[in-house]
Amino acid sequence: MSLTLYYHPLSSFCHKALIALYEHRIDCEKLLIDLSSETDRAELEALWPLIKFPVIRDHARQRTVAESSVIIEYLDHFHAGQHRLIPEDWDTALQVRLWDRFFDLHVQQPMQQIVADRIHASAGDLSKQRAALLTAYGMLESQLDGAGWIASPDFSMADCSAVPALFYARTLVSIPDDCPRVHAYFERLIQRPSVQRVLDEARPWFAWYPFAEALEDRFR
Repeated sequence: MSLTLYYHPLSSFCHKALIALYEHRIDCEKLLIDLSSETDRAELEALWPLIKFPVIRDHARQRTVAESSVIIEYLDHFHAGQHRLIPEDWDTALQVRLWDRFFDLHVQQPMQQIVADRIHASAGDLSKQRAALLTAYGMLESQLDGAGWIASPDFSMADCSAVPALFYARTLVSIPDDCPRVHAYFERLIQRPSVQRVLDEARPWFAWYPFAEALEDRFR
């Protein structure tokens, strides 16, 4: 295969990249990286010294591509299927990139800080992070129209970002009842075949998620 994805099945940012790969029906070798393994760490470090996944190696073009949003842009440019994840229309593409950043910075970032606190048993004050998630939910409720996707008439990179961000954030701070559009949006997302495939592949690993007890039975 011409593409190799370096990833871990629990990683939210890897989920984002995998959804894009499955949306485009791209054949890709998947190489699971265990960061506790010196051999695996060294292999990833040789490609991307920051030792963070996901990373894709395009062997045909001799290119290494890191960072989930950049990976999706790259796939859209060189490997897109019938449907582009970043629209050609500039205004719509700008909205897609905005909400992609929103999910990564304002949902995933506080979510990961809360998870890291449990991993390291820090028992820190996480009220700021939890409040940030509630603010994000409120902004999403205002953005959503109740039926479609977050930034484009079609499923886009922003929706790829939304899936893992909301999937994990919901286990930490519940989506309030006064955000019915966000609830409905999440349900639409998890019905997407590409998303179902990612969640099914991750299912055996969810027991190692630090907040596994908060996962709904349908995801166990």
